[in-house]
Amino acid sequence: MADFWRPEMAVEQISTLQHEVLASGFDLGGLRLRNRIVMAPMTRECAPDGVPTAEMANYYARRAEGGVAMIVTEGAAPNEEGRFGRNVPRLYGADALAGWERIVAPVKAADAAILAQVWHVGAFVPSMIGMTDSLDVTRVSPSGLAAPGRLIGKAMTTRQIARTVRDYGQAAREAREVGFDGVEIHAAHGYLPDQFFWSASNLREDCYGGNIAARCRFAAEIIAECKAQAGSDFIVTLRLSQWKQLDFLAHVAESPEELSDWLMPLMKSGADGFHVSTRRFWDQAFPSSEASLASWVRRLSGRPVIAVGSALMDRDFKAEGGKQRGDLVPRTLRWAAEAIEDGEFDLIAFGRALLANPDLAQRLVSGDVTGLRDYDRGYLDELK
Repeated sequence: MADFWRPEMAVEQISTLQHEVLASGFDLGGLRLRNRIVMAPMTRECAPDGVPTAEMANYYARRAEGGVAMIVTEGAAPNEEGRFGRNVPRLYGADALAGWERIVAPVKAADAAILAQVWHVGAFVPSMIGMTDSLDVTRVSPSGLAAPGRLIGKAMTTRQIARTVRDYGQAAREAREVGFDGVEIHAAHGYLPDQFFWSASNLREDCYGGNIAARCRFAAEIIAECKAQAGSDFIVTLRLSQWKQLDFLAHVAESPEELSDWLMPLMKSGADGFHVSTRRFWDQAFPSSEASLASWVRRLSGRPVIAVGSALMDRDFKAEGGKQRGDLVPRTLRWAAEAIEDGEFDLIAFGRALLANPDLAQRLVSGDVTGLRDYDRGYLDELK
């Protein structure tokens, strides 16, 4: 993709791309999606004490009414020790669940599917990325590490592991009870399940540490428990990444063979699909091939794959200035449509472009994209 960033067209010309591909329907584990466009999860910390608000309901409803096939919510914690901060939503407690029910109803009424992202941060505190800590909890992880040399909290006992797995399962069951179509387990970016995956943060010598299959045991148990508590027909997807918040160059798998070993236990435990996060969704995954990580996961697993990372944007979220603003880049959309048509992955998730344009999906499906707005940080704060 060496020519990917050459200037070539204005936003108004997106209608010349293969919008028919994006408009085609898709089945995700028996869940029929109206098109190939997904709203990516985006943490906004707008839920006071973890309780979703009416403003959040409006925020999600507008994107559903704007045509997205499926929404993956901002991360919601399955228990207290897993919360990122005081204003990140919870997926436990009657008050929080009632708030989620008020969000799910209008999304479903607009014919969009919705998954709750279950997010346990493990050995991670906001101050690690320059934010203010707001919770007084003991952080836990496989070995008490967030990254090499970053000792945070405590290593989990097997009893704590079992309890945490049950908490995930209960979150899935309660998500189903309030109307969600499924859950996405956030197992990427250096959070708890990913801290088990990554050999640099998992130094355990019991059945949860060692080779990649053993390091997958925790996540595999979570998937199985979610299915057991919420029902075998309840959608459970997993978000994966190589990069970590504290190490952008980290790799769990150094080759397609290692990636296959990583995926196999997750597939056997019942994962319905994978949400593959890279800073740029088209980036080459391994030196042996130009294929992206999403493409490799699709090829090796045979399961549905959502690709995410800088779709329609001129810079990735972690690049300098990427959190503040970004210009729309049509060629990234063209490549996504071609990749879907070629079977490289099945769905494409948008984040910042959807913050700026609640009706983005409707525009892309119809091909009428005149007047789309570039992304500005202010849209993240507007709850609009």
